Amino acid sequence: MKRLLLLGAGHAHAQVLLDWARAPLPGVELTVVSPLARAPYSGMVPGWLAGRYSWDEITIDFAALCARAGARWLAAEVQALDPSRRSLRLADGSSLGWDLLSLNIGSTLRAPALAHGQMLPLRPLSRLHDAWEVQLARYGAERDPRPLTVTAVGGGAAGVECVLAVLARLRRLQPGRCVHGRLLSRGAALLPGLAPGAVRQARRALAAAGVELRLSTAFDAAAAATGDDSDLVLWATGAEAHSLLADPARRGDLAVSERGFVRIDRGLRSVSHPDVFAVGDCAEWAQPLPKAGVFAVRMGPVLAHNLRAALGAGTAQVYQPQRRFLVLLDTSDGAAIASRGLLSAHGHWASRWKESIDRRFIARFATPTLPPASPPVPSSAIPPAGSQPSPTAPTTGDHA
Repeated sequence: MKRLLLLGAGHAHAQVLLDWARAPLPGVELTVVSPLARAPYSGMVPGWLAGRYSWDEITIDFAALCARAGARWLAAEVQALDPSRRSLRLADGSSLGWDLLSLNIGSTLRAPALAHGQMLPLRPLSRLHDAWEVQLARYGAERDPRPLTVTAVGGGAAGVECVLAVLARLRRLQPGRCVHGRLLSRGAALLPGLAPGAVRQARRALAAAGVELRLSTAFDAAAAATGDDSDLVLWATGAEAHSLLADPARRGDLAVSERGFVRIDRGLRSVSHPDVFAVGDCAEWAQPLPKAGVFAVRMGPVLAHNLRAALGAGTAQVYQPQRRFLVLLDTSDGAAIASRGLLSAHGHWASRWKESIDRRFIARFATPTLPPASPPVPSSAIPPAGSQPSPTAPTTGDHA
């Protein structure tokens, strides 16, 4: 009996489980290890922060998915890897061995401590639920007439979407209270890599929501500690490697990049250990890809195929990342911004399009009848502003 071990409840591993449920490989024991059974889909997180979705609506139930696939689900924290011995140690001191290991553990953020105000790191996503519920309970119970200031740190899509979502939610929670917004970024550009038109629309959305934009500005934790800065800080800076991979004492001799991400080849295999695969945010090529969930979604079918090949069923494939992909930014005002390459558009139709894509993606993992394992393909073009996309137009389901 060969042992296939999936570490992490990410988008790509969800697709591996769907593939396995449709066609299990005889003689292989499949185990999935992750601390929490419900894994959020990144594209729907802003909608959940804004209160439009429940947590169950945006999460994949990995325990149920494992049951469908005939896999073993193990809710546990991993303390250390020993790639040379093909084993890992769990937080309770027990060990698991593998013949083949796949890592899809995402990334994290290391936010500074605040003496005053509340810090809400937006990653890891699996920990965000409890932290946000605490904030909602606190602000829902407060009857303080003072203005409230929310600051997002990070000029990427997560910072823009989440500050707009949080402001919309808190203003509904306390409609008589003034809630100020601010977005800081050390970079000189907002939403780097997106179409210029999309950036202009994002600036308009931030201005309409009363968000003060400060580019080329670093967050000053000392100033925040004086009590006259922010009541709530949303930490949405660049992705960082989990300590399991960043710490040499915990990752063993697994090859990682300078930033602590697993170095992989175009077959999604570790460059140092051919029995180890890695995908999504925790992996890195020689020329790093953006840390966006759309790549993990597209890696999923290739990973499923190559895991089978490594177990003796078929030949391996090469993963070819898309050069351009669709980004749909939720502005929490009933509209969304669409961007692909140099094309961009904005409108309520884009929000409906985004919701349709997101719900279809999540439904693939929840329906009792198994859908095809391949994810939707990105749109080849974005409709002009004010038009409706074709309901059959192929799209991608990630907007992180």
